Amino acid sequence: MAEAQPQPRELPYVAAITDGVRAVLTEQPDAFVAGEDVAGAGGVYGYYRGLLKEFGPNRIFDTPISEEAIVGLGVGAAVTGCRPIIDLMFMDFMGECMDEIANQLAKMRYMFGGRATLPVTMLTMAGAGMSLAAQHSQSLEAWICHLPGLKVVMPTTPYDAKGLIIAAARDDNPVIVILNKMSLAITGPVPEESYAIPIGEANIVREGTNYTIVALGRMVHEALKAAEVLKDLGIDAEIIDPRTLQPFDTDTVIASVKKTHRALIVHEAVRFGGFGGEITAQIQELAFDYLDAPIARVGAPFSPVPFSPALEAHYVPNADRIVAEVKQQLAL
Repeated sequence: MAEAQPQPRELPYVAAITDGVRAVLTEQPDAFVAGEDVAGAGGVYGYYRGLLKEFGPNRIFDTPISEEAIVGLGVGAAVTGCRPIIDLMFMDFMGECMDEIANQLAKMRYMFGGRATLPVTMLTMAGAGMSLAAQHSQSLEAWICHLPGLKVVMPTTPYDAKGLIIAAARDDNPVIVILNKMSLAITGPVPEESYAIPIGEANIVREGTNYTIVALGRMVHEALKAAEVLKDLGIDAEIIDPRTLQPFDTDTVIASVKKTHRALIVHEAVRFGGFGGEITAQIQELAFDYLDAPIARVGAPFSPVPFSPALEAHYVPNADRIVAEVKQQLAL
């Protein structure tokens, strides 16, 4: 009788973040974590919990309530030989430190002719769904993807969360890791050993034959739900999770569109001016002759995120919106 194979370890997204940070601190003696409430409280969402006891106050420490100081600390520490992991509690707070992000973190290596390295990993939390209102619920990835000098990753699954954090911390360039609030409880297989997911490599999470859906972050899960509904309409959707937005894996998307001849881009961010417009432009530039229908997009309406749970649920894109957009595009 054959021996039963051990089941892969399952972790929630929040624990996979902890696992990734722990792996970085273990393998990189010059790495440390700095941010608001990351030490004593373990972070506002708890994904640094236990690391203070494990690594001590010289490597896990709380900062003043100043996002500008946190990013400035990361920049200064990196150019003097450390490999900081800095925590920006909410992505919305980038407005407090955009000068440090846009004019120091993103540009210093270029301004010093490559002699300065900035191995800074920034973890930040984006997304709506928790009734945290307009100043704590935004998805602002388009802001930072527009800045040359930064790499931007967006983990969808627990496996991606650990692997992309480790990859970000091993990179000698600044990498912003955009996490998602509503994904924290999602569980999935996460190996115990340290591993890195290559930055700039998309993941085809569902293969299909006649429709391409490119979904960002948590919208991948909504796209997978939508694909099951679309299957009954004769639409076999291929779903691509870019995982990295900057640099973007254009080749994987274009290859899919050349196969399926149709495309839909989905993100939680506001549709107008969102990253989906960049993906749409790349598809029409490189695969226009293969398209049998216009490229469709699904995103949030041009409005601040509502506090009201009912309005917020209507605001955030979901599987039903994806299905409706596909049906409208194809006149089904």
